[in-house]
Amino acid sequence: MKTLEKLGLAAAIIAAPSLGIAQETAEAVADTTPQNAEIGFIFTTFMFLIAGFLVFWMAAGFSMLEAGLVRSKNVAMQLTKNIALVSLAAVFYYLIGYNLMYPGDGWTIDGILGAFGPAVLEAVGLAETTPDLTYASVGSDFFFQLMFCATTASIVSGTLAERIKLWPFLIFVVILTALIYPIQASWKWGGGFLDGMGFLDFAGSTVVHSVGGWAALAGALILGPRIGKYTAAGRTVPIPGSNLALATLGTFILWLGWFGFNGGSQLYMDSAANVADISRIFANTNTAAAGGALAALALTQLVYGKPDLTMVLNGALAGLVSITAEPLMPSLGAATLIGAVGGTIVVFAVPFLDRLKIDDVVGAIPVHLFAGIWGTLAVCLSNGEASLGTQLYAIVLVGGFTFGLSGAVWLVLKITLGIRVGEEDEINGLDMAELGMEAYPEFSKG
Repeated sequence: MKTLEKLGLAAAIIAAPSLGIAQETAEAVADTTPQNAEIGFIFTTFMFLIAGFLVFWMAAGFSMLEAGLVRSKNVAMQLTKNIALVSLAAVFYYLIGYNLMYPGDGWTIDGILGAFGPAVLEAVGLAETTPDLTYASVGSDFFFQLMFCATTASIVSGTLAERIKLWPFLIFVVILTALIYPIQASWKWGGGFLDGMGFLDFAGSTVVHSVGGWAALAGALILGPRIGKYTAAGRTVPIPGSNLALATLGTFILWLGWFGFNGGSQLYMDSAANVADISRIFANTNTAAAGGALAALALTQLVYGKPDLTMVLNGALAGLVSITAEPLMPSLGAATLIGAVGGTIVVFAVPFLDRLKIDDVVGAIPVHLFAGIWGTLAVCLSNGEASLGTQLYAIVLVGGFTFGLSGAVWLVLKITLGIRVGEEDEINGLDMAELGMEAYPEFSKG
């Protein structure tokens, strides 16, 4: 027994230093546990990345929606435009747009124009050695904001479908994403004068959606309607899309992506209160889409005698645009009604544009411009800090800036390069004329 006791004592003596080392190692591991500030930074950064993924997925939604609402002879063209515009936005928002939108201490003229120059390379895409723990990583913020910029360009694509040349359109996308969108966005989201005036636009009913709508309207007026869309007697000739299943899929993808669009615009996920607000934003965003879809469903039954699926799809999207300016403050009931008004706007705005002979292939102008204006004004119904005069002023200012500058760009492109394909090419379809390929080569053209 004594021998065993001696062996045990020796083992304890030998083990003591290793136990100390293990304890020190455990303490060292414990010391790496993120502190409270780091935890907030981690969760907010994670939120931006996930929200950014969702908004990026909206590019697929726009692609499918447009592919379904154009004729089969133009589907490949729409898909090409959509993947190209997202890629161009990624490059030119980095090179120019990001710093214009968030000039910080950069060169400004009374807060109206931000600093020119690319986003800071050492902060975007590379690890930050001393990150600002009060917010999120610069890379995640850049990624999230980029997706909003790309969304603005996507709105223009559908309106001008089936008759615009590819390269002039892409040149316009460069100017829109590098200059037009970032400059006006800096007025609100970059701490510019509209923000100082108290203009409220939570996730971009005006800053994103109406800007895309104004740019699309300017282009549609200068480009003109499709051949055969309007008769000499003023009658509108319906031109059905090629695939309503794809259009419906695109709408559901956009609906899903909107949770990132609005939810991520809370900007922080570093406290229980912010997480609760994000969940409320999700709920309001969802019910506004439902309200818009149901309003369009009921109204088309009453007005046309039968429900119109394309109107219902755009009604849901209009409901989403309508709630985007203020998705946090309304009750669920109020959010549903705000979305329903958006759906109602679509049903009446589409024939209104046709009476004016403004050819909007996918209905983007009613959805993003008209419903965007409504949503910006609707902020006053639920947010006591909103001023109707300020909201109206911002709508007019942003609209005038975007429409005027976009119109000038479209005119220059029309005079220099030409923006519309020839009559024969338009009749045969842009897939073959512009790309030399078809989305559905085994089927006859529709």
